[in-house]
Amino acid sequence: MDRIGDAFVWPFRDPDWLGKIAIMGLILLIPIVGGINGLGWMLATLDRLRAGEQKLPPANFDYLGKGVPLFVVYLIYYLALALLGLLFYTPAILILSFQGQHNPNVFLVGLGIVLLLLALSVVTLGALALTFAMPAIVLEFDRGGIAAGLHVGQIVTRMRASLINTLIAGLMLIAAGLVGQLGSIACFIGVVFTSAYALAMQAWIIRSYEED
Repeated sequence: MDRIGDAFVWPFRDPDWLGKIAIMGLILLIPIVGGINGLGWMLATLDRLRAGEQKLPPANFDYLGKGVPLFVVYLIYYLALALLGLLFYTPAILILSFQGQHNPNVFLVGLGIVLLLLALSVVTLGALALTFAMPAIVLEFDRGGIAAGLHVGQIVTRMRASLINTLIAGLMLIAAGLVGQLGSIACFIGVVFTSAYALAMQAWIIRSYEED
């Protein structure tokens, strides 16, 4: 992960970076379809980096087919996380709602609050774990498709092969996510640039993780 700092600067090595980032940013504003195309564009960027090219792929809708399977993998993981959170959230709401309509039982109210906190903790920690697992998930998916991307055992094995690199890559992906959110502060124009730029960063981070 020696080159991980280059994640912030490598897109600017492409002479056409401004137009590509702007167009991809506009495409990403399209609900669902834009995000799926963005995932495919990120995978295409990863392929270019593997080939030794430090130029962003063309910005268009050609990546939908490439992005759909990875979107399915992400969707399954996050749905599983949501369902796990609901296992705690649903009884918590039922208990607290019932207690609010009757003479509250201190124990049951406490139990409801504990379950609510557990639901929040499960979702928060689960989302964080998925962020750190993302490079391994993407690489396993890229190797063997949807089934490989959902093979938790292989993903954990890849992550454990170098815990330091997994940690660094995860922290860098968090940084890339923050960069992607910075555009919301600058309103529309900022979002157009930072969302696509963050995807280019992700591709570099995943490629660096793959090489170590």
